[in-house]
Amino acid sequence: MTFRTALSTTFLAAATALFIMSCGSTSPMGSKVKEPLSGNKYESNNRYWRSTGKGSSMDDNIAKSKADLQSKKELAQQVQTTMKVVSDQFFADTETINSNEVNDKFLELARQVTNTDIADLRKIGEEKFYKEETEKYTVYIAYEIHKKQMLKFMKKKAKLDAKMDKKVQKSIEKIIDDEIKRLESELND
Repeated sequence: MTFRTALSTTFLAAATALFIMSCGSTSPMGSKVKEPLSGNKYESNNRYWRSTGKGSSMDDNIAKSKADLQSKKELAQQVQTTMKVVSDQFFADTETINSNEVNDKFLELARQVTNTDIADLRKIGEEKFYKEETEKYTVYIAYEIHKKQMLKFMKKKAKLDAKMDKKVQKSIEKIIDDEIKRLESELND
């Protein structure tokens, strides 16, 4: 056996040993878990706000209620965060005399809509599991809202608000129309 062959054999053996050891090791955080209702189909994108909720309880109805509440809460947070970004961007790009009033009313409208009736809310998945050892139910629920429909609903609510100043209504309608145009342009790209 030549020195070169011995070196190649030693290198190959060391590489094989390293590969085998790396396959057997686990992450310091533990094993990765893939939960139900996860993946691209259940994540927000340019067209939809989406969320998934999980609830556990010994009573299946309570587990379902917890999952439902968690999913809707996450959706409401996404909508409100988006509306905050949209309004901030609008006021950065335009010079509005009563921008604070318009901004406050716009964000109040977003809170009202998400706190009462979320427009175009659709359940896109539900899975229930029962673990006999713990006698617990675990429920996963996923919802989505069509962004454009939600914005149109907000615009309609603003128009119907008799207490709102007409100039403020027009500004809010402009903010919403601009956001709808932006969404449509992203979808067409």
